[in-house]
Amino acid sequence: MASDPRRRPAPPPPAPPTPPAAVADSTIMSLDGTTDTPPRTNGQQQPPKPGEEPDPTSYKLKFCTVCASNNNRSMEAHLRLTTATNAYPTISFGTGSLVRLPGPSISQPNVYTFNNTSYESMYSELLAKDERLYRANGILPMLERNKNVKWGPERWQDWHIGVPRTGKRIATQDGTAESSNGAEAEYKNDKGYLGTESGIVDIVITCEERCWDAVLDDLLSRGSPLNRPVHVFNVDIKDNHEEALIGGKAILELADELNAAAGQARQEEGGGGMNGFDAGDASARAGFDERVPEVLARWQERWPQLPALWSLCWF
Repeated sequence: MASDPRRRPAPPPPAPPTPPAAVADSTIMSLDGTTDTPPRTNGQQQPPKPGEEPDPTSYKLKFCTVCASNNNRSMEAHLRLTTATNAYPTISFGTGSLVRLPGPSISQPNVYTFNNTSYESMYSELLAKDERLYRANGILPMLERNKNVKWGPERWQDWHIGVPRTGKRIATQDGTAESSNGAEAEYKNDKGYLGTESGIVDIVITCEERCWDAVLDDLLSRGSPLNRPVHVFNVDIKDNHEEALIGGKAILELADELNAAAGQARQEEGGGGMNGFDAGDASARAGFDERVPEVLARWQERWPQLPALWSLCWF
């Protein structure tokens, strides 16, 4: 009788492959405390090494975020844009007549003035008034975040577009900085300061339609003295802490896509320089302007809960 093939012994396993030659593990920290591992890029360009020319694709748009009081939504977006892997030069403003923060009742808000009241002074005042209340409603944590981003709230309508943002931010009647530490009131301590010194941005993003209307009306009334294009978006975000976090993430995503489109258009124009893209020349930026509606449409498909508006305006 033929033997059952299922009872035949299994063939011996193949010999193991020859191990590769040992290679030094570059992820292990060396003895002098540094690591040989290159930093993670997350798809972004790394700074050029000494002696190398900067990568022309590393161009960054300059952003401005706007809400009513320059405290919640615009400041969350300001923080996101300036602390991202590919951080952007950013400034922020409010469009209201005064800074209004919630108080013990709807008829008792805490009211401050723009441009000469610091987040630190607001924080100290509310901490002394009722720490439990203002910590529970999120105002104190919000101000703690804000004072680590910039000195104090600024009003859009008081912004002198194109005027250098250098030196002291505000001055009191006697010409001294409001803060006991004068350095706190200097623009250079704002997150996103580098790149905004000239007082010009490429993109304005408001967080409420009435703020968008206020920005457009103000730009129209100024008469475009610089003849420089600026894209003004509105991303409609509910004014609470949770929605501000979501909106900040969405605005950063929009900023990344706009910046990628700008970088491509800039390369097509010859990498900036004499063609005028970096100087904001309208003809040099026409290629970027044409890409913006497509970028916004793709972004809106992913963020349908944040209705967006857009207009091409002029400084």
